[in-house]
Amino acid sequence: QVQLVESGGGLVQAGGSLRLSCAASGRTFSTSAMGWFRQAPGKEREFVAAITWAGDSTYYAGSVKGRFTISRDNTVDLQMNSLKPEDTAVYYCAAHTSGSFNSGRSYGYWGQGTQVTVSS
Repeated sequence: QVQLVESGGGLVQAGGSLRLSCAASGRTFSTSAMGWFRQAPGKEREFVAAITWAGDSTYYAGSVKGRFTISRDNTVDLQMNSLKPEDTAVYYCAAHTSGSFNSGRSYGYWGQGTQVTVSS
């Protein structure tokens, strides 16, 4: 069993930065790839970024590449720079179980989400 708790969301102006953190517990965390997804109002949940269990490979959605950075140590963090109003969404941390990293169906454990709002 894996439990995930996100933190670090908030309100920021366009061009600003936020750092999200995901604290995980459970014996499989250290051997699980981890991902971040987001869901804006009225839209489908979408992949943001993923990192392998060893932290040696990372993957990003095209819309955030070059602006967001995923990392992991004791937590899984998402550094978000140059934020845009279209980044506004609830951001979810997830633990990968099997399948492609950019599909929500590949993740078996999810956090409760943290709200990120970017004002123009």
